[in-house]
Amino acid sequence: MKKLGFGCMRLPMQGADDVVDMERFIPMVDEFLAHGFTYFDTSYVYHGGHSEDALKTALVDRHPRSHFTLTTKLPVFLLKDRADTRRFFEEQLNRLGTDYVDYYWLHALNAATYEQAVRFHAFEEMVQLKKDGKIKHLGFSFHDSAEVLDRILTAHPEMEYVQLQINYFDWDSEVVQSRACYEVAVRHHKPIIVMEPVKGGVLAGVPQGVEALFRQKQPALSNASWAIRFAASLNDVMMVLSGMSDMEQLKDNISYMENFTPLDDEEKAIVGQAVKIIDQKEAAHCVDCAQCLSLCPEHIPIPDYLKMYNDHCRMNKNTNGMVYYAAFPADSGKAGSCTGCNKCEAVCPQKLPIAKLMGEVKTAFEWSMV
Repeated sequence: MKKLGFGCMRLPMQGADDVVDMERFIPMVDEFLAHGFTYFDTSYVYHGGHSEDALKTALVDRHPRSHFTLTTKLPVFLLKDRADTRRFFEEQLNRLGTDYVDYYWLHALNAATYEQAVRFHAFEEMVQLKKDGKIKHLGFSFHDSAEVLDRILTAHPEMEYVQLQINYFDWDSEVVQSRACYEVAVRHHKPIIVMEPVKGGVLAGVPQGVEALFRQKQPALSNASWAIRFAASLNDVMMVLSGMSDMEQLKDNISYMENFTPLDDEEKAIVGQAVKIIDQKEAAHCVDCAQCLSLCPEHIPIPDYLKMYNDHCRMNKNTNGMVYYAAFPADSGKAGSCTGCNKCEAVCPQKLPIAKLMGEVKTAFEWSMV
C-alpha cells in the first residue's frame, strides 16, 4: 500500500449536527482511489457516529471490496460488559455495509481505558472475531506514556499493529512522547500507523518564520507536506493518516505522497529549527479531537477557544480574537465559566492543563466584555 491513509475524522461537513457533505466527500474518495491509495480509517464515534455511515455510501456501496482497506475502532470508553465488544462490532459492520474489516482497533488506549478493556475482555473478544474471519488484523490506537505502551504490548503480543500520535512537534515532547512510544513499538516489532501527523492542522498553519524556512528549501511544497513526510520517513511507519476536509487538501497530499520521497538530512535539520520557532509561539497544542466537549458541564467549546488563543499568541496578541470570541452563540459557555472540575483534562490525549488555559483565555478575551 501507498503510505497515505484517508483519516475520516475531519470530513467535509454541511451545516451542524455532524452531517457529512456527501456531494464533496464522494469525489474525494474516488480521487483518492484513482491515484492508487486504498487505506480508509474511521471509528464508531467520529462525526457523532456518522463517519462509518458516510464511508458506506461513498466507498463500500460504490467500489469493489477488494479495492480498498477498511479500518475502524472499538469505543473502549463506552464498554459496560463483555458482550459490548461484539455488539459494537456488529453495529459497525452494519453501518459500514461490509462483512469484515481489514484492521480493527481498540480506540484511544491509555492507562485507564486499558484497564477497562481488560476488565471487559475486549482483547479476547477481538481475537475471537479474527478467528471468525470478521477481522483481518488487530491493534490499538494509543495516547499515553511509553511505559504504559510497553506494558500493554508485553501483556498482549497478539496485537499486530499500533496507531500512535507522531508529528515533528511532538517527537521529543515529554507529554506526548512520540519518539519514546515509537521506539517501544519498534522494540516489540509492531508496525506503526501514524495519526495526527499535522497535529490537528496546527502544523499546516505554522508561523511565518517556519514557512519561510520551508519555502526556501521546497518552494512548491505545502506546510502540511513537511509534517506528513516527516512521519512517513520513519523506517517502521507503514501508514500515515491525514484527516482531509476538502479536495484541495486531498490533492495536495497526493501530490507528494503518490511518489513519496523521504526527508533528506537538510530537511530534517530544517524541521528541527521549525520546532524551536513554533514552541515559542504556541500556547496550547490542541489537536481538536473534541473528546473534551461531551464532558464539560458548562458547555465550553474548548477547542475553538484554544484555536483563537493560539492565534492570539502566535501573532503577538495582534488579532481580532475578542471579536470572534464575543460572537460565539449564547448557549456556549465562556472560558470564565470553567469551574476547574477537570473532567476534560482526564480524557485529553495531549494532557493539556485545560482549566489553567481557560483562565488564560478569559484574561485574553473577556476583559472587553465586562
